[in-house]
Amino acid sequence: MQREDLQKVMDLLSLTEHHARTLLIHYRWDVDNVSEVLVNKGKDRLYEEACVTVRNNGHSSSLQSSSLTTCEVCMEEVPVNKMTTMDCGHCFCNNCWTEHFLVKINEGQSRRISCMAHKCNVVCDEGKIRINVSEKDPDLAEKFDRYILESYIEDNKRVKWCPSVPHCGYAIRVEYDEFCEVECACGVQFCFSCSSEAHSPCSCKMLELWNQKTKDGIDWIKINTKNCPKCHKTVEKHGGCNLVLCICGQPFCWLCGGATGLQHNWTSIHGHTCEEEHMAKAARAKSDSLRYMHHLDRFKAHIDSLKAETALKKKLQSKILSMEACDKQIVDYSWVTNGAERLVISRRILSYSYPFAYFMFGDVFVSEQMTKDKRIIRQNLFEQQQQQVESHIEKLSLFLAEPFDEYPEDKFKESKMKIITLTGVMDRLCKNLYDCIDNEILLDLGTTVNIAPYRSKGADKAEEID
Repeated sequence: MQREDLQKVMDLLSLTEHHARTLLIHYRWDVDNVSEVLVNKGKDRLYEEACVTVRNNGHSSSLQSSSLTTCEVCMEEVPVNKMTTMDCGHCFCNNCWTEHFLVKINEGQSRRISCMAHKCNVVCDEGKIRINVSEKDPDLAEKFDRYILESYIEDNKRVKWCPSVPHCGYAIRVEYDEFCEVECACGVQFCFSCSSEAHSPCSCKMLELWNQKTKDGIDWIKINTKNCPKCHKTVEKHGGCNLVLCICGQPFCWLCGGATGLQHNWTSIHGHTCEEEHMAKAARAKSDSLRYMHHLDRFKAHIDSLKAETALKKKLQSKILSMEACDKQIVDYSWVTNGAERLVISRRILSYSYPFAYFMFGDVFVSEQMTKDKRIIRQNLFEQQQQQVESHIEKLSLFLAEPFDEYPEDKFKESKMKIITLTGVMDRLCKNLYDCIDNEILLDLGTTVNIAPYRSKGADKAEEID
């Protein structure tokens, strides 16, 4: 893949590999972007922005290789054949260049080492860097080559390392939409955009907020603590009346969170009446906490089911091998494999539909984009589709867990037909859920919510770069 991109730019601009790579590193290995800048700004501006200077190779020095010249860095007289000239025309001795390259490589600047002349930003020829460094430190020269190769992955928005632990060593490339879910050759499925586990229909931003919300028991904290109205520190109350004294010295009402004085009795605080605004705010916080706990409980339940059904999928693969070993003729058991795969795909979708629903129909994520009435209508539409998926997935899970390999022929065929039918139904219902999101919920939102599209066969098998 890297070679193809290099060749495209080399052919487009009649450049050497070094110049083509320098351009691509600057433009993050986006060949289309290079072409666009070339058309809109011209070749000179394209080269200038990437700090590329293309010299006329026909020009050669008239000095003899045995003659001496002065290096303007170390100010020593050096034979011409011990000097190196870069594309910018600056010429220094090999020892000075080598020391410059060693420092830059050790500083992690291998991808774009600039000329060491004052105020010169032209990127040095990687071939000349390699020759000079390899004579002084062959190991560092290999490190330099590795950094150059890795730039294709780390600077390229369409290429990423597989996030598997332990790392499988593969990098993956996508051709078009970076908001997608991919499967590495090692079997790990992940979101290409954020490198997390596949989480569609939940967007990357929603997942980030969801993980932050569930981190360190934040749900318990929100329900059982209040923030001081003066210093805003979190305060926990263990019994007692509704007057709470923060460590900063500020007393406040536990019910509404408003600042008060110290005079009080068991039932009231002198001179303080809970304002409707504060009480409404407290009621909203409690309602949101209960709503969050509902979505969290459903999410965790389905994640637990996903783990169990992933294990079931492996057991079914062993069951298929046993059935094939017993059969005297070739029998197609793909309906079992397809059913198990559909079950895992659908369960993951259902699991992450709860974080999606929590943020999409809450008061934070797109509250300004939908009126309350419109939000309720869309929430009802979504929950109808979600409930359809939920009811049918349990049936498919139940049928796949049955010992159908032990059934008599008639019951075996009946079980087979149920699994085949439910596999198709689950595919259709999951697609309907995504269609509802795309066409009913996100269609006229002013905010862009990037969600990986539905794929009937699950995450795309991505191209590997090892």
